[in-house]
Amino acid sequence: MYIILVYDIALDQNGAKVLRHVFKICKKYLSHVQKSVFEGELTKSQLQKLTTELDKWVRNDKDSIIIFKNRNKNWLDKKFIGLDMSDETSNFF
Repeated sequence: MYIILVYDIALDQNGAKVLRHVFKICKKYLSHVQKSVFEGELTKSQLQKLTTELDKWVRNDKDSIIIFKNRNKNWLDKKFIGLDMSDETSNFF
């Protein structure tokens, strides 16, 4: 399945540490698209591993992660407003 993951980590006392770990975990499974946005193709088991690892770091009262799932990336369309990063983020066509 095709995944788009977006996160917001509160930058309080422990936020920088949480942010580093969340970023590294996401980078292990997905392609980094933009600041706190990742995308890529994952199996169900890979998605489960990803969410399990993230659950260890995300603070439910301060941070949030949204995971968009789609069976096929061909159903998605990408439009840039402002800086066009299509050379760096060519996962959508």
